[in-house]
Amino acid sequence: MKWLGRKHELAGDGHQLASTELFRDLGARELRIVDAFVQERSFLAGEVIFDEGEEGQALYVVASGKVAICLPGRFETPLAELTPGSFFGELGLLDDSPRSAQARALEPVTLIVLSRSDFERLMESHARIASRIALQLARHIGRRLRQMVAASPIGKSLS
Repeated sequence: MKWLGRKHELAGDGHQLASTELFRDLGARELRIVDAFVQERSFLAGEVIFDEGEEGQALYVVASGKVAICLPGRFETPLAELTPGSFFGELGLLDDSPRSAQARALEPVTLIVLSRSDFERLMESHARIASRIALQLARHIGRRLRQMVAASPIGKSLS
């Protein structure tokens, strides 16, 4: 999916990114650096952010509004409803796998978008910052995997 975003401005202090688990360990100076690599994108209520099956190419942080993560054909019962400070689409930074669900704006939403190509540029120019973000991503994915295993029949039989 190709789209044009406008440069995101954090008013110089990075408060929106700082409130997100992914960036919470970064200082003000580091957040300003990350700000140079992200874009802002807005969606209207009901608009699809990405569809299940599309190639993942970016991570999204909810700056305002609410986003639903839904399985195809099951829009009435979202898997998750994400609010400001939440992030999604993180696997899009790591590989070319197709999206496993659809993301849709439940109300007008503003997202901060970090594309894979911009994350790669961040890794090249600011490896320490990018590695701290990657470590937080790994922790987040690990927590989610443990939650999924615990909720599965196999995980329940182990406890």
